[in-house]
Amino acid sequence: MEVKIIELPKILDPRGNLSFLESGNHIPFEIRRTYWIYDVPGGEIRGGHAFKEQNEFIIVLSGSLDIIVFDGKKEKRFSLNRSYYGLYIPSGLWRHMENFATNTLALVVSSTSFNENDYIRDKDEFLKLRLDEKDRI
Repeated sequence: MEVKIIELPKILDPRGNLSFLESGNHIPFEIRRTYWIYDVPGGEIRGGHAFKEQNEFIIVLSGSLDIIVFDGKKEKRFSLNRSYYGLYIPSGLWRHMENFATNTLALVVSSTSFNENDYIRDKDEFLKLRLDEKDRI
């Protein structure tokens, strides 16, 4: 599966709107871990790695940010600024986040529990692993 924006259900109500997601229904994996990113100082970049196995779905609950995804050949930018859609990023892709607006809160749901050995933190190593793979973004 490729990187894609997924729109989540929206229940509109004059008292306030509600959105939700369900494992295996709205996102193409079972959720094993959830974490959030917040209080990112201006100009900082988060991420800068790939995963061997982990798939992610990133939702910006408040504020905005850009996610840049690189498949080893081409790069694509996704801007997130609505809490009813998120970005699905399958394993094997390099990603980083930038352009965080003040008070941005990003929720990340993951297909795996934390495993440091799943990370590829060196871009040259990532490029060697991606050498013969096809475009994915």
